[in-house]
Amino acid sequence: MAISLQKGQRISLEKDNGSSLQKMCIGVNWGAIEKRGFFGRKKMEAVDLDASVGIFADNGQLLDVVYFGQLKSKCGSIVHSGDDLTGDMDGDDGLDNEVIQIDLNRLSPRASQLAFVLNSFRGHDFKDIPFARIRIYEGSPEYVSQEFARFDIANDAAFGGSVSMIMGKMYKHNGQWKFNSIGQPTRDAKLEQTLTTFARECA
Repeated sequence: MAISLQKGQRISLEKDNGSSLQKMCIGVNWGAIEKRGFFGRKKMEAVDLDASVGIFADNGQLLDVVYFGQLKSKCGSIVHSGDDLTGDMDGDDGLDNEVIQIDLNRLSPRASQLAFVLNSFRGHDFKDIPFARIRIYEGSPEYVSQEFARFDIANDAAFGGSVSMIMGKMYKHNGQWKFNSIGQPTRDAKLEQTLTTFARECA
């Protein structure tokens, strides 16, 4: 059964049989914004969020970035499914809008942290986005074999003015990979700025 994470919670990437999770997918899902049009009719406004991964070394140095403009890491260990431009237009369908595949065995030995961030391409405020979710599972972008953990973020007035979100990070501790659910909104308009904030405040 998948672990439902709370903000700030840390877990080891260990399966029920005691083996470590080495190949996984990080699925990211988010909702479109519901608005009222003429005569009170419901209208859905597309939300273009961009899920990205920053690969960091021990000293906080950014080694590589996987995002909609570079769908594969230089070491070949991380592959992005591509850009989703709308979010869930018909409400939460439970499916991922963007999926990031990770093979920790192929990751550069210099890498010690993976930062998972969301940026609003059109500048939508995170207080208006109904939900954002990140989940870790075994399988492929088309098929979920076993869901390992998920971290849900509901819209919150406290997010006002924030157009990006540091969802979480994977980090190596004593040779083992762990996951930390962060859920920190930022006002960074660009991916580069969000990753700089991560390195300064969350690495």
